[in-house]
Amino acid sequence: MTIKTLDELISDGVDNRYVLVRSDLNVPLDDGRVTDDGRIRASIPTLQLLVEHGAKVIVMAHLGRPKGKPDEKYNLRPAADRLDELAPFPVEFAEDVVGSSARDLAGSLAAGSVLVLQNIRFDPRETSKDDAERQELARELSSLTGNSGAFVDDAFGAVHRRHASVYDIAEVLPAYEGNLVRSELEVLSRLTKDPAKPYVVVLGGSKVSDKLAVIENLMTRADYLLVGGGMVFTFLAAQGHRVGASLLEEDQIDTVKDYLARAKEAGCEFVLPTDIVVADKFAADAEHEVVAADAMETSRFGASGIGLDIGPASGAAFAERIRSGQTVFWNGPMGVFEFDAFAGGTRAVAQGLKECSGLTVVGGGDSAAAVRKLGFSDSDFSHISTGGGASLEYLEGKELPGIAVLDK
Repeated sequence: MTIKTLDELISDGVDNRYVLVRSDLNVPLDDGRVTDDGRIRASIPTLQLLVEHGAKVIVMAHLGRPKGKPDEKYNLRPAADRLDELAPFPVEFAEDVVGSSARDLAGSLAAGSVLVLQNIRFDPRETSKDDAERQELARELSSLTGNSGAFVDDAFGAVHRRHASVYDIAEVLPAYEGNLVRSELEVLSRLTKDPAKPYVVVLGGSKVSDKLAVIENLMTRADYLLVGGGMVFTFLAAQGHRVGASLLEEDQIDTVKDYLARAKEAGCEFVLPTDIVVADKFAADAEHEVVAADAMETSRFGASGIGLDIGPASGAAFAERIRSGQTVFWNGPMGVFEFDAFAGGTRAVAQGLKECSGLTVVGGGDSAAAVRKLGFSDSDFSHISTGGGASLEYLEGKELPGIAVLDK
């Protein structure tokens, strides 16, 4: 690949020059308060490097899915305010994307300062399927730089999207790879190119259909695939077990049966939980008990019981397997970690990664949110990815548009 790096841009000179940066500020909010600022913190080093070299930095970012129009629920200001609190440089905020506020603030932006534009997805052209519409927005974004700026993609969490601020802008301005994107790709490549053995993959989350492609691609590389979360009930059903009222994708049972057979032939062992925490309802205060994974309907809730976490014996077994790994990738919680009663499995997996001496990668998304909510530090793991969907698509072997366009 011939992607130009941030170091090359700095070497070319950015003093008093506009640099458009696609950052990932897509953070969870609760009543206008940022509840997990991991992505904001991860965005600071690239911005700081540009600021230190005198650039006029304009940040593009999205938050949520506002459907192409302003929506106060997805206002980016709380994230920009948090960036201002954390960063050692001044941060201004534009109330629109390419309107009068953005143009005025960009025009008066001082060297060594940062301007964050309003949620880029408030403009419908950002996510348009029409190439011409996205290209039009890209040109308007470029005009904020006087058409003589540069573009840095530092939002790994968005590189799997063919959006105006990710893809099309790279065809308008000289484009460079941010250090966050570079570090993400370096770590993830270690999961697919000669990973150190034993290689343990831990998959959770709600739906097995969301993970089929990554299972397909990794089961020929991994030694062990540990499965938890809501997706595990499709695996249990594929083994002939009844799962009560738990989440089940019946249309995927045959696919899962095929994967179980093919993995065995490839020398990859699927490890499923031996016990499950079953509850009477989906709620923080639900009545619950632990039962064998192959006898879920024997709980006192019968066929109406809902599996909401892997059981303690399974958590311990998963952690032991993880600790033995030299390479460990984890994506997806083991249960409903948002409820304390059903966070035990996820906590056990996180603790196993913390105690593992090999490369440990937390695959972003809900997994990253879970480890922070449960009190773990980012330093407890080798790497916490900022891109859940992007990480999975990379591991599926898909081309990432935001990376491919940098290599033109």
